[in-house]
Amino acid sequence: MSVDISQVTERIREESAFVDSLYGEIEKVIVGQKYMIERLLIGLLSRGHCLLEGVPGLAKTLTVNTLAQSIQASFSRIQFTPDLLPADLTGTLIFNQKTGDFTPQKGPVFANIVLADEINRAPAKVQSALLESMQERQVTIGTETYSLPEPFLVLATQNPIEQEGTYPLPEAQVDRFMLKLKVTYPTRDEELLILDRMTGHEVLEVAPVIDLEQINRAREVVRDVYIDDKVKSYIVDVICSTRNPKQYGLDLEEYISYGASPRASIYLTLAAKAHAFLRGRGYVTPEDVKSIGMDVLRHRVILTYEAEAEELTPEDIVQKVFDKVEVP
Repeated sequence: MSVDISQVTERIREESAFVDSLYGEIEKVIVGQKYMIERLLIGLLSRGHCLLEGVPGLAKTLTVNTLAQSIQASFSRIQFTPDLLPADLTGTLIFNQKTGDFTPQKGPVFANIVLADEINRAPAKVQSALLESMQERQVTIGTETYSLPEPFLVLATQNPIEQEGTYPLPEAQVDRFMLKLKVTYPTRDEELLILDRMTGHEVLEVAPVIDLEQINRAREVVRDVYIDDKVKSYIVDVICSTRNPKQYGLDLEEYISYGASPRASIYLTLAAKAHAFLRGRGYVTPEDVKSIGMDVLRHRVILTYEAEAEELTPEDIVQKVFDKVEVP
């Protein structure tokens, strides 16, 4: 198996050559936010959609836009508003007076990278239309079904649900996202750099450094990253401990209403493989799992009223799980 790992590692070194140049292009515009950029790349490489949560003004939209410009791929931005309709996303049938027929008019969801800006500003029917496209990777217009382009990646932003004028995403729909990222404020030094960069005369331009063929090749290599049976068992133990915490010596049953689903096991494995890929490794370590685990699980562990009364967050529960479950 060591020969296989070395071969995979060699392929990773070849196919991940674009990573440094991609970081470099994005950092021409974005100051800091290395965590967010890396997670977006993990989503891109492991075919997983990402949900970015943070207050307005933290460069969520700008980061996604800059990432799209760094890739030779089609990109569309959808601004979610309370009066948006599902057809505004997926498309509709248009009557042609000359022919007397209805012709399909495809919506903005037909792109490689779709930015769903402020997804929680739109009502549930519109959210469902997008999330169905994410899951099935196809759209039905009239009686015809159309496949979405490959790669297809939805990067959604949302303001925290405490803010007014939002429609919180239901838990079952949030589960469609591989990663949920919490975007935080920049440091003082970073904010000074942001001031200089955004208030000066310099025009910030980003050049494409990778095409769709390279992305698809990298995705295939990510699938080939080796993961040992012990690490697989560790992932399953982490997921199962959110459902049956007592079996793993965790006194958390009164705080967890619903644990993570099998989809979490799949996404955690794929995300850990992509995490290893970005570090030039052909195998997954438990550290990869722990590094990406919070982003995979924070929106999949549903808390009880008791947990809310004690001001516990999903992050608190997930951290306790990772602290307790034995690492191979």
